[in-house]
Amino acid sequence: MNKENYKLLQVDENASDEEIKACYERLKAIYNEEKWKDGEEGNHAARMLEKLDTAYNEIMEERREQANNTSGASSFEAVGDAIRQGDIARAQQLLDDFNERSAEWHYLQSVVFYKKNWMQESKKQLEIAIQMDGSNTKYREAYDKLKSRADYRQQSGGAPNTNPDPVQNGDEQMGGNWCSQCASFCYTFLCVNCLFNLCCNCH
Repeated sequence: MNKENYKLLQVDENASDEEIKACYERLKAIYNEEKWKDGEEGNHAARMLEKLDTAYNEIMEERREQANNTSGASSFEAVGDAIRQGDIARAQQLLDDFNERSAEWHYLQSVVFYKKNWMQESKKQLEIAIQMDGSNTKYREAYDKLKSRADYRQQSGGAPNTNPDPVQNGDEQMGGNWCSQCASFCYTFLCVNCLFNLCCNCH
């Protein structure tokens, strides 16, 4: 569960779907008015609208998934934990158990593919996630960074990552410790090993 999403919408984690929707619509109405203001105040309101949309969609998506998986064995949080622990096989098994393949599912599948160094497959999964939820800034930022890395490696003729254990830091979601093997590349892209850094804590 991503507590920050609930905090952003100013609701309790135990709030009902109706209560969450009401708070979301109330805040969205406020920022819809403020976005027309001049200067930074208007820009801040526009950014908040995007964050509100993302938070609300992720909360609702997580709740739907929990309802579909009554055993609780295949939640997004469990997948995220497996990825952080470096148990990619377990993460894939949990993803395979999902009944509904939502945008967040495709995002997490992209992360798993990335961990396997399957860059094209990872990119395709992110593209599907973006198609399903185009307002999600997390998906778009991850896609842009992944594409930048792929383009750089193609231009430089770099060899595929052969690191047998890409998950060295429990807080990393994607990329492993290849920075230690290619310092100049990491400097160029501000250490893209933090590319998929679970900004949503994998729910």
